[in-house]
Amino acid sequence: MTPVSRLPRGPRQRLSEDERRKQIMVAAIQEVVDRGYEGASLTRIAERADVAKGLVWHYFAGKDDLMEATAKATMETLRERIVDVLDFDRPVPDIIRVALREAALQILTRRNELVALNRIVHNLRRPSGERVIADFYEETYLGQEELFRRGQAEGSLGDFDTRVMAVTYQGSIDTMLAYLEEHPDVEPRAYAAGLAEILLGGMQARS
Repeated sequence: MTPVSRLPRGPRQRLSEDERRKQIMVAAIQEVVDRGYEGASLTRIAERADVAKGLVWHYFAGKDDLMEATAKATMETLRERIVDVLDFDRPVPDIIRVALREAALQILTRRNELVALNRIVHNLRRPSGERVIADFYEETYLGQEELFRRGQAEGSLGDFDTRVMAVTYQGSIDTMLAYLEEHPDVEPRAYAAGLAEILLGGMQARS
């Protein structure tokens, strides 16, 4: 049997609760990448994180709780990486172009996180069977709506329903990332530039 790959070993040290939770979530990401959502197990996640399985249960109520926490933390981290490079003094169409480019480039530097995030978000369900995908995107939608309203106020974007556009915009990003994952020969910047012009063609104010 092929041994489960673990996180790099080093001198044991006492970690804070936040650091230990992060260590387990990093292991969960790799487990989902290697085994898929359904195939992921808490036993192997504990082995990857080099912790006792009971410690996973100490921090998380179960597999679904761990996966939800992992997805939310991953989405927040990816969003912050993109926001950190944006110049909000620029006109909104320029910000959108850069945001799409930076989102596309994540597939080169954060492929595992994106793969795991996509698998978790599209498989995680409530006990009732209801998918929880909308919960993950609400904060993202709100930030996008705020940006779109600013563009409308400055006159660079036209009059449209900002919630509808936020859902459409995020859906386009998700589709782009899924396509780039499946087609590594496609240049991310070129794809993002083309997508930006398509989206802005429907968003910009008419002269």
